Amino acid sequence: MKLATFLPPAAGPDSVPVGGEVREDMVVAFADGQTVLDRLASGDRTPATGPAYPLADVALLAPVPAPRCIFGIGLNYVAHAAETEQELPEAPMVFMKLPSAVVPPSGPIVCPPVVKRLDYEGELGVVIGVGGAIAGYTVCNDVSARDLQRREKQWTRAKGFDTSCPYGPWITTVDEVPDPQDLRLRTWVNGDLRQDASTSDLLFGPQQLVDFLLETCTLAPGDLILTGTPEGVGAAMDPRVFLQSGDVIRIEIETLGSIEHAVA
Repeated sequence: MKLATFLPPAAGPDSVPVGGEVREDMVVAFADGQTVLDRLASGDRTPATGPAYPLADVALLAPVPAPRCIFGIGLNYVAHAAETEQELPEAPMVFMKLPSAVVPPSGPIVCPPVVKRLDYEGELGVVIGVGGAIAGYTVCNDVSARDLQRREKQWTRAKGFDTSCPYGPWITTVDEVPDPQDLRLRTWVNGDLRQDASTSDLLFGPQQLVDFLLETCTLAPGDLILTGTPEGVGAAMDPRVFLQSGDVIRIEIETLGSIEHAVA
């Protein structure tokens, strides 16, 4: 099942987001006003029975617009650690992004004026369901301010700033993803392919990350874990290339769909 949050066609500025199920080129609303978070919390996977709309006619929002917690993982792809000339960590490197970092899969990303070196990171996202178990997967961009990241030991400002976490376009439930460590991930900037890798290069897989976090943290439905980025980030190019206003980033993960957004 693909769980989506959207605005129906011709929705006004005061319209309430709707939860639903994506079925090929249609999206069907959940009955009784159920949200994606309701479905994650209950584990209910019965088919949606509400009004149906063409997928092309709705505005997709972040599946859970304000996750309670967003965890990021650093240096979790072997090749990415190599391109940045850093040693592989012995345990997951965990940081946090704020709920205000989330924007719809179409963005936009708004670069803070203090940031001069803005970068993309296409990532596989893990979404938590009942009892801290993995409910599904999604496509994420861990937008990063490289200049702040280099000079500040803690990464809250560098990776948690407002609009630094576009994700979606929906949550694909675990039953539709036989092996999350065998998915092709690609990132384009203005049509130029920058990242083309497999999640098989993950150092710590999704379940390992969940188990690690559960050692100290309660994980609740809707919590989001960004599992790290593969090689091909702008900061590792020669010469380095950072995002500029008007740039368009597209991230696609096999089976999970794609997100595309601009830098405002």
